[in-house]
Amino acid sequence: MKKVITYGTFDLLHWGHIRLLERARELGDHLTVVLSTDEFNRLKGKEVFHKYEQRKYLLEAVKHVDKVIPETTWDQKIIDIQSNDIDIFVMGDDWKGQFDFLSSYCEVRYLERTKNISTTYIKQQLAGSAQS
Repeated sequence: MKKVITYGTFDLLHWGHIRLLERARELGDHLTVVLSTDEFNRLKGKEVFHKYEQRKYLLEAVKHVDKVIPETTWDQKIIDIQSNDIDIFVMGDDWKGQFDFLSSYCEVRYLERTKNISTTYIKQQLAGSAQS
């Protein structure tokens, strides 16, 4: 069985997220999503709309996702890859080159981002409509 892993916050789950998960899952037989906890997001300076448990619940309902585990530090990726027998690490191409150091442990792939959609864009649109 070929196992794939990806990481993210997945706040305000949208079709760009689903497309990434679908393409990641197509690379293997099993997809693990490592979801940033609320505490870790705060350390990264990110403010989320949905709490960790809500985001986890949504991801577990997505047919492409087989397993969701928490991300609590930047440094856990090697341990996650080894302890979950991962074959392929996947991230959006906005991270291109940032995780090449993981190629000693598994294949590293960067997938093209879905154009014209992002959580940041949604938040900006909602903030703009709230001001109108």
